[in-house]
Amino acid sequence: MATDPNQRSYVCPFCDSTYVMEFSPSQTGRQQPEFVIGFAVTPNQAQQSFQKWLRQNSWFRPGDLAAESVADKLKGIYLPFWSFSMLAQSQWQAQIGEHWYRTETYTETDAKGNVVTKTRQVQETEWWPLTGRHHRYYSGYLVSGSKGLAQNQSLRIQPFNLPALKRYEPYFLAGWLAEEYSVARDEALEICQQEFRRQEQSNIAGFLPGDTHSGLAAQIEFSQVGSDLCLLPIYILSYRYRDKVYRYLLNGQTGKQAGDKPLSGKRIAIAVIAIILVLLLAALSAMLVQSATHKVQNRPADLPAEAPP
Repeated sequence: MATDPNQRSYVCPFCDSTYVMEFSPSQTGRQQPEFVIGFAVTPNQAQQSFQKWLRQNSWFRPGDLAAESVADKLKGIYLPFWSFSMLAQSQWQAQIGEHWYRTETYTETDAKGNVVTKTRQVQETEWWPLTGRHHRYYSGYLVSGSKGLAQNQSLRIQPFNLPALKRYEPYFLAGWLAEEYSVARDEALEICQQEFRRQEQSNIAGFLPGDTHSGLAAQIEFSQVGSDLCLLPIYILSYRYRDKVYRYLLNGQTGKQAGDKPLSGKRIAIAVIAIILVLLLAALSAMLVQSATHKVQNRPADLPAEAPP
């Protein structure tokens, strides 16, 4: 049976047995997986979660979308993720502000036309420059190692429970699809460092003294960089509806789900029109009630409320 070198795990089409292909790094030029998290969500549970998710706001879904045939495309797959740890060391400078309050006297005219003298507290801020150092160790941010799953999409079903990571063994993949990484380590490292820079900037801001600050600038350097290649469980469903591709994702460990589904423009338009009509009818009813009340209030006192029988 011919196999794809970018796929590790297979199911034999003849005997339905499962195989995991292992090649040495000298043959493939690729780093071997180091950690793995097994599937905790079964395929049946994943199907039920998808069906429930698809039924949410089902009235707005196109009537010709065959949910059963779509659900058959839901597959569990181990996708590669890069996990990095590193030390961030920063030299920062900023303007630090400390608030103080002064009492101010002012006058105003009250409802009777009298001029009244009052006092109030006015906030002032004293500023001074400050520089310093900051360092923190960062870890736990996962970068998708698959070009088929963009980083912003993978964040939709994170986090994973990383303490559950196990040392990689081929038997974890038996019976499941598994993909080799297509995002190189250096490319993933750059994405991770952008996130850790943002976190370091935020942590420095929280570390600063005073009541407020401005003009924060930090020179951040990373060292002691470590990386792990992990295989994580994800259910993926991609389907095409009217020339547009939709995707559903489900975290195979925690059950967290995210995705996009087609909407019916006609049904949305009907709903909007119905809401507008309801609002118009409510406004018309309120106007009629107000008009009737006004007529009753303006009726002459000497006229009976009702004609005598």
